[in-house]
Amino acid sequence: MQGLAIILSGPSGVGKSTIVRQAGAQLKNWCFSVSCTTRAPRPGEVDGRDYHFYTKERFEQDIAAGSFLEWAEVHGNYYGTLRHPVQETIQTGGLMILDIDVQGARQIRAAIADSPTEPSFVTVFIAPPSLAELERRLRGRQTETEESIQKRLKNARTELAAMGEYEFCVVNDKLEQAAEDFLAIVKAARCRTALLHTNPLL
Repeated sequence: MQGLAIILSGPSGVGKSTIVRQAGAQLKNWCFSVSCTTRAPRPGEVDGRDYHFYTKERFEQDIAAGSFLEWAEVHGNYYGTLRHPVQETIQTGGLMILDIDVQGARQIRAAIADSPTEPSFVTVFIAPPSLAELERRLRGRQTETEESIQKRLKNARTELAAMGEYEFCVVNDKLEQAAEDFLAIVKAARCRTALLHTNPLL
């Protein structure tokens, strides 16, 4: 069976990881993509599990070598998604879920455009039922400053404006229904006729 890479985007706090973990019990051979970063590990973070922690020099070497599907510099640190693990997952019939922001998703779509593996990539946007509900959830965390909440809400408006760039949208109103919708998308994607003719080389 041909593998899939699900590009998952949505505002901070919308519940992307929660939906995937809720659906995970009914998914086989799946994993989250582990991003690379040059920022220092935070307490409790493990290299290879939470992130691949790179030096700036190593990251820039991999940029030059074309090793990343997407990358960005944020607040002085690099973040990126390696090409090889995604390629390997697709080739072996697995399912890799990439939690990627809107800009990163655009980079990946550009990188795979008209390539043989383009049908193996599926874009899904996770949306809140409303901005008011998203704000309620962010405040419910009790881990955000007022400045941080306002910044996240501003970013959410920008991200929601890009929702039409995605193939599918799941509204996370009720978690169980959102997880069912996500599972339905995965099942439908695996039935694409285009996958029958896909060459699994990125």
